[in-house]
Amino acid sequence: MSGSVSRRDFARLFALGGSAALFADPVWAREYSQANGSSPAIGGTGEAFWKSVRAQFVMPPDLGVLNAANLCPASRPVLEALKRESDSVDRDPSAQNRARLSGEKENTRKALAAFLRVTPEEIVITRNTSEANNMVSSGIDLKPGDEVVVFHDNHPSNLVAWQEKAKRWGFTVVEIAQKNPHPGMEYYVDAYTKAITSKTKIVTMTHLTSSVGDLFPAKDICRVARERGVLSHLDGAQSFGLLDVNLSDIQPDFYSGSAHKWPCGARECGVLYINARAQKQIWPSIYSAYPGAVGISKSFESFGQRDEATMIALREALQFQTKVGRAAIEQRSRSLAQQLIAGLSKLPDVKVWTSPNPSLNGAVVSFLPGSLNPPRLGQALYEKDKLGLAGRGLGDRGGLRASPHFYNTPEEIDRLVSAVGRYLKTGV
Repeated sequence: MSGSVSRRDFARLFALGGSAALFADPVWAREYSQANGSSPAIGGTGEAFWKSVRAQFVMPPDLGVLNAANLCPASRPVLEALKRESDSVDRDPSAQNRARLSGEKENTRKALAAFLRVTPEEIVITRNTSEANNMVSSGIDLKPGDEVVVFHDNHPSNLVAWQEKAKRWGFTVVEIAQKNPHPGMEYYVDAYTKAITSKTKIVTMTHLTSSVGDLFPAKDICRVARERGVLSHLDGAQSFGLLDVNLSDIQPDFYSGSAHKWPCGARECGVLYINARAQKQIWPSIYSAYPGAVGISKSFESFGQRDEATMIALREALQFQTKVGRAAIEQRSRSLAQQLIAGLSKLPDVKVWTSPNPSLNGAVVSFLPGSLNPPRLGQALYEKDKLGLAGRGLGDRGGLRASPHFYNTPEEIDRLVSAVGRYLKTGV
């Protein structure tokens, strides 16, 4: 994978939005021109382009944070929108000034729908994936005798939530076991197919696991569920903003995502997609004021007072990714992950939990660093090497997790591999 953007890609982007829109930020325009020695309108390829993209984030150049699966930095356009809109309300909190924000929220809904290739009438703007997941598990009408099929290696908002609500309402949770290494897509399609019975009301899964980056055969499992007359729910916390997600192709009944992870948007903003065919099979969980204007949002988005600035900032984040190129972002992130897997696999005593097969993983890489203490190593990597990773604890597939995104660089991956190799020899 080259991780580059071709002239043809740039020509398409300029035709859609114009070079002024893509390079409106003076820092980006300056960085791009310096890197390429040319006008932005000519287009660029390779590392020079990605360095100009990196300049749109305010992290210090020597700080390499590889933790997109947990929290991403917001880009300059997002930060500017967040400040501008927050300042506007604080300067003028009148009903007249705030009234315009309803229209801005609807524009964000349209942007989300376009980004996921669905309709605005199927989009609910939430606070995050956890809220969206719980709206599904609380909104489906389940009773004793009903079954819910879940994947064991899920975030608590899509595993513990079902388990706890089963205790209250009496339905049964059937778990699909996690296998390591990734057993292949057909294994999980077959496992879900066998688990569905006449009692099954909904199947739910993660699109990409946050633990070791296992990619799920979402489209095939959703198809099986649809053929059996069963609802399907896809937790997209690790795919929204990373993969070039096309919900019209995958066809889940529900899909959730967060702005603060891979989309690089403002915090406390997210999305819940509810397929038009499933909207009569789910109940709202919250009833209050200020609903959305179209479709399912009119009944599902009455959350009371909201921070519209975060929603406007999310729209900027989606536009930013679209201008860079969503397919290019996915390719870049996954290429960096493959580089990391290859590098770590060469180190003595390092156990890489993530599948090396690029068709089975995303951009989440977990590893056990030999006999080194993972928390101590993580702290040393941050304090001495300016590399930020996430801990995986000392339990199931424990160690450290690195999740590179399109603002990271091959040099940061090399620094990480080199640092881990050094600490394996010297200790921490």
